[in-house]
Amino acid sequence: MSELMDLYQEVILDHNRRPRNFGQIEGADHSAEGYNPLCGDQLTLYLKMDGDRVEEVRFEGQGCAISTASASILTEMVQGKSVAEVETLFEAFHELLTGDPSVVAVVGPELGKLAVFAGVREFPVRVKCATLAWHTLKAALSDDGRAASTE
Repeated sequence: MSELMDLYQEVILDHNRRPRNFGQIEGADHSAEGYNPLCGDQLTLYLKMDGDRVEEVRFEGQGCAISTASASILTEMVQGKSVAEVETLFEAFHELLTGDPSVVAVVGPELGKLAVFAGVREFPVRVKCATLAWHTLKAALSDDGRAASTE
C-alpha cells in the first residue's frame, strides 16, 4: 500500500509543479471564480463549449498542492465530455471524497487519475481544497455569474 500512496503523492506533486491547461482561454464562453477561505486557494476556470460539450477548459490562480493538482487533473478529465458526463464525474469524485468509506472502498475506472485523491478523505479540511475546482466548474457551467466557494 505504501508504494501506491507514494505514486499518488507523486502524481499530485507533478500536477502541482507543472499544472496542465494553466492560463486563460481567449474567447471563453463561460468562466467562474472559486475561493476556499479556509486555505486561501483561489482560481478562475474558463470554458469554451461546443454545444453541450467542453471543447476547452483552462484555469489560473493559486492554491495549495492539492487544489492546484485537482484543477489540473480536472482539465484533463473533462475535456471533450458532455455536461451530463461532467456531472456524473463530479458526483463520483464528490462521493469518493465525502461518501461512506465502506461504500467507496473500490474506486471505479471512470475516476481515472482522480483516484489519487482518495486519501484526502482522511483530512476533512483538505477535501475542500480538492473539490474547489469542481465546484467552480459547476458554477462556470451554470453561467449565473456567482463565485464558487467551499463554504
